[in-house]
Order: sequence, then C-alpha cells, then structure tokens
Amino acid sequence: MARRSKKKLGEILIEMGVVDLPTVVNAITEATATQKRLGEVLIEGGSCQEADIAKALATQFGVEFLDLSSPETIAKFDLTLVKSEAQRKYSILPMRKDERGVLFLCVHDPLDIEGPDQIQMIAKVQRVDIGAIAPRSQITGFLSGEASAPKFSEGDMSRSLVTASVDRSKDSSRDSSQDKSSDKSRDSSLDADANPNDSGVMRLVARFIEEAVINRASDIHIEPRKESVLLRYRIDGVCVERDLIPKRMQNQVLARIKLMAGVNISERRVPQDGRIKQTVDGKVIDFRVSACPAVHGESVVLRILRPDSARIGLEGLGFQRDNLEAFNRIIRRPNGIFLVTGPTGSGKTTTLYSALNDLNTTDRKIITAEDPVEYAFKGINQVQVRESIGLTFSAILRSMLRQAPNIILVGEIRDREVADIAIQAALTGHMVFSTLHTNDAPSAITRLIDMGVKPFLVASSIQAVMGQRLVRILCKECKAPEENPDRKVLRLVGITDDELADSTMMRPVGCAVCGGSGYRGRRAIFELMTMNSEIRDLAFNRSGISKLRAAAIRGGMRSLVEDGKIKILRGDTTPSEIANFAQIEGFTPSEISSS
Repeated sequence: MARRSKKKLGEILIEMGVVDLPTVVNAITEATATQKRLGEVLIEGGSCQEADIAKALATQFGVEFLDLSSPETIAKFDLTLVKSEAQRKYSILPMRKDERGVLFLCVHDPLDIEGPDQIQMIAKVQRVDIGAIAPRSQITGFLSGEASAPKFSEGDMSRSLVTASVDRSKDSSRDSSQDKSSDKSRDSSLDADANPNDSGVMRLVARFIEEAVINRASDIHIEPRKESVLLRYRIDGVCVERDLIPKRMQNQVLARIKLMAGVNISERRVPQDGRIKQTVDGKVIDFRVSACPAVHGESVVLRILRPDSARIGLEGLGFQRDNLEAFNRIIRRPNGIFLVTGPTGSGKTTTLYSALNDLNTTDRKIITAEDPVEYAFKGINQVQVRESIGLTFSAILRSMLRQAPNIILVGEIRDREVADIAIQAALTGHMVFSTLHTNDAPSAITRLIDMGVKPFLVASSIQAVMGQRLVRILCKECKAPEENPDRKVLRLVGITDDELADSTMMRPVGCAVCGGSGYRGRRAIFELMTMNSEIRDLAFNRSGISKLRAAAIRGGMRSLVEDGKIKILRGDTTPSEIANFAQIEGFTPSEISSS
C-alpha cells in the first residue's frame, strides 16, 4: 500500500496555491463541527474543485494523479483484469498486475478499505495497491463510456471522500436487495468465524493505529453502535470522531486487535486486557489494550504509551519555579510518603515516573509495584501486579521491604491494607511514592482516615500531597490576543481588572498545525500541600477538608485555579480551560459558553 505522507491535506492544498491558510482553517473548523472531511467541505464551499482534491491526495499518498479526460490515459488501464460489474460497483479502474501478483488500481478515495478488499477477492490476486488517483466523477464517466467526465456534484462528493468503509449502502449505484442479502450472509459468517488475518482488515487496523500515533492521540476508541462501529481518537484529552466502520467488519476488526494484543479472540463475555508493541514512524510504541463487553459488541480502547512522555523532565511538566523547587526538595527526602492525587487521566503516573527518572542513580535502589507497568525504566526494579496468582499490591509491598530499597513506588493506594504497609515502610526509613483518587490535595488526608488508617499515622508519615490536572496549551502557531474576554469566566478563575490590564489574554484560532482546534499539547496545573505542624495537628484531630485547605493555603499552597491563572496571564492557555478542569466551588462547566 502506498505510504502516506506526514503532510496534511490542507498543507498540500496551500502549497499547491489552490487555497489560502484562513480558508483551510475555516474549513477544518466546519469539518470538525459537521463530521465531514476537509476536502468535502472545501468543494461544497466552492473553494476547490474535485480535481484539486484528487491531486492533493495523490501527492499525500505519493502516487500518480490521472486526468481521465485526456485520451492518452486509456493506455494505462487493463479493464480485463477485473469484472466490469465490480469496477462500476466500487468506482475503481484496474491498471496492471506485476510478477508478484500485486494488482494496481486507480481509485478516487485512497482511504477506502472495503472496495480494494473486495476487488482483491474478486480478481483472486495476492494483494492490491494504489497505482493512481483520479476524480470519482471522471472514473464513473470513463466506465459509463462518456466522452468527458460529468461535473462533480455534492452528492458524489459525500460518497467519494467519506471513507467507503463508512457506509457504502448509501451509494445509489448499488442494488439494495443485493446489499441486504450479502450483508446478512457476511454478518453471519463473521459471527461464526471472524478472520483477523484478512488483508483488508489488517490494512485498516494498521492505518488507524499509525494515524492516531502521528496525530499525537493518547487513546484509540473502537465503539460498536447499532448500525456501525465508531472510531474515535483522544487528542489532548478531547475525544475526536474519526470515522465509522461498517457493522459487517466489526468482528473482524475486533478480532484483529485482540489477536495483536495476545488475548483470547473467541472470548467476548468478560473483560480482557493485553498489550501490543509496534513500530510506528520509526519508533517502537506500546499499546495497552482493554476489551469490555457492551450491548452492541465489545468496546475496545488502545492506550498509546509513548516512552518519551515519561522522560520529558520535571521542567516540562508545567511546574512554576517555586513549586518545582519544593517538589525537588520533597522527593529527595530520606523517608516519608509523597502522594499525587487527581482523577484518571490527570497525569499522575507521568509525574511520578518523571520524579523516579530524576532520582534513578546508581546509589539508590528503586522498586515499583504497578498495575500495569506502563513504561520500562533501566535501573529500576518494576513488578507487575497479578491478583489472579495472589501477587497483589500488599504482597509485593511486603516483599519489597525485604529487598532493602531506598525508594518505593506503589501504583495506587486502593485500600487500608496497602495504606498501612506503605505507612509502615515510610516510618521505617523508606521514601514512598503513590497515587490516590481524590479531587484535591487536602482531601487525601481525610480519604486515608476514612479508609481506616489511624490519624496519628497519617499525620506523622505523609511529607506532602500534590493535586494536579492536565489542561490544553494554546497552539503557538495560531494563538491570537483576546480582545473581549468573557468577564464571567474571568471572575470564575479570579482574574481581576488590574491583572487583565497588565497582561495580554490569548485565544485559540486554529490552523493546520493544531488540526483546527487552536490547542496543541497539554501541561499540568498543580497544588502542592507540604505538611507542617498546623496541618499535622488538624489531621490528628480529624478536621474537615475546609480547615485543612485553609491551613495549606496559609502554609504556602497555591490552588489549582491560582496555578492555572498564572498560565492564563502568561498566554499559555485560556480561562475556560482552567475553569473546566480545576475544581471551582459552585461551578459547572456548562456555565461556560465557549467550552
């Protein structure tokens, strides 16, 4: 299959001089809102011709562009290689077959998986590949024997640029009765025996995995619906709909992923977890795979684990200088517990891994207990939790203490037993890092006490607690000054008129670099609560969260909102981002019109 260029379609069209950057930005925004493709929006808006999009796609995929209105192009095809009915059905022209048995096709949509796959079976060849790209209207005109291709219509566009694997039943050129019968027979055969090694399915899975990695996605979501299968990527913490996969391909796609992940492809009744290791764009990437039974079939999520994300350095996490200095002092203490809190996906593991990477020297012994082990570190002893054989967090912790470590990392404190062992380790001369699921830093104290840990042990063992969230950072290429910021949102994040006058607020615009979102990348906002005598006394006396928070702020803790406000005034992010992700009393994200 032709290798796709890293350049986006919009970038290529700009380089061709067909459209300008503002036109592409507006089209990307509309495409995101309407769930259409960029080329479709540009053609419907009159900014591009069908041939322009076909030329750009040919450049993107590194293949030849063919103008079928030119008589000399006839010599490039061998229409005897594939039945004429199939050519018309899938709007594909056969070009040649080489000595290896590879059939080269002229297509209108290089992202079409189903069409070439069906042609491969009909022509009985080893493999099919893209030989050229031509406008669909010209291909259909060529096959119908018209002298010149008809003018391209909006209806044709919706069929040509929306991936053919999305919903080929919408193609009016196909007989509906034949579709229904073939779909039923194909569905029943898939239920009985889904073939994960089918070449079309293999190409589809490989393609969306590669695309997700290149587009900086953190997760790939494959979610079966009643009529189709939804494919989504999570980019910078936000789920983006990518495509719809035909329902009849559901079992094959899921089986292919499960086979790659090393789990039982025939088991669909219980959740399963696996891992995939694959080279994408020259880098070895790990994928953590989770399959969970749902109403319309198994929902599968691939978490993309990039080795470099855990080694970005403490400075790259988003710390302000004072918090970074305090953080460095705390993690280098000889004993005690350091907790990082926040919801799932707030970057807790990345923060702790970055700390361990900084502390990983030959004079320190570091042992971790994780479920699962996400990143492998040289020089660190990492243990995978396996509850099925009794290798629980508590069992690993007890064994760790006999290994004489300097630093212990416990993936998560989930119950009293693990908390008690971690505290005993801290009180006997070990530095313990762990995570806890609470909304903010002061809540960690009350959470441990609610678990049943004695208050005096909590007060004496904990050195510090850090709460964090991840917020999107504005794209450096397109962010622009905000002329009229929303005063309501400014009040929510505590920005005064004086602070606003002394700084320049920035807003997202959207460009080809950030995919039209206006944001690129994420950074953390923190609240670092260092234990002092007042907080320890409050913990010992089982005081409430409000008193603990007030004491922490008196002790120098800057709240999540305050830390986020610094990033807003510096032009790194927006007030709506901070208000959406930081805990604000009496506020719901729906109150922000721009969220």
